[in-house]
Amino acid sequence: MHTQNIVILISGRGSNMQAIVETDIPGARIAAVLSNRTEAAGLAWAAERGIATDALDHRHFADRTAFDQAMMQKIDAYQPDLVVLAGFMRILTLEFCRHYQGRLINIHPSLLPAFTGLHTHERAIEAGCRIAGCTIHFVTPELDCGPIIAQGAVPVADNDSADDVAARVLKVEHQLFPRAVADFVAGRLKIKGNRVINAEHRAGTSELLA
Repeated sequence: MHTQNIVILISGRGSNMQAIVETDIPGARIAAVLSNRTEAAGLAWAAERGIATDALDHRHFADRTAFDQAMMQKIDAYQPDLVVLAGFMRILTLEFCRHYQGRLINIHPSLLPAFTGLHTHERAIEAGCRIAGCTIHFVTPELDCGPIIAQGAVPVADNDSADDVAARVLKVEHQLFPRAVADFVAGRLKIKGNRVINAEHRAGTSELLA
């Protein structure tokens, strides 16, 4: 199997990045971990494990387009087969999304299409949802609306806080994200229209995991 280069983008501690790195994914090589925050804790974690790291502070750029263009140059230096957004807290430009079309995936802490954007767990609780979860999807220019690769659901109890739900969902994220990356590397994910078809019905199947 051809080894595929994976570049992971983070903005903080990168717990999903860590879950991917610590999973033995056949045919995958974590080429680099990059961030828009020089102080992101996940950079030190990756560097300690011999992974190339770099950061570009988005606050030092005139606008979103300038930052994205500079980040694309950083990413492309590693010849990525797949770019993984693992808690990368940036809204991406059309140019960025198109440049990595079909090889850019994200994880979002809700059961899309519900609760796009921020504060997902607070909004789920306020709406009276009895389940919450996460979604892994291909990235398109429309925020949090790309073809869905995988979803995992957890129950929401009567007295749960947003932090309670977040902790429960994060455990599911750590299970599903490495599997989705493995399915991409193995060529199991195919896009048909706006749907992802998974030949083995693994990461592409919604699951109640808690």
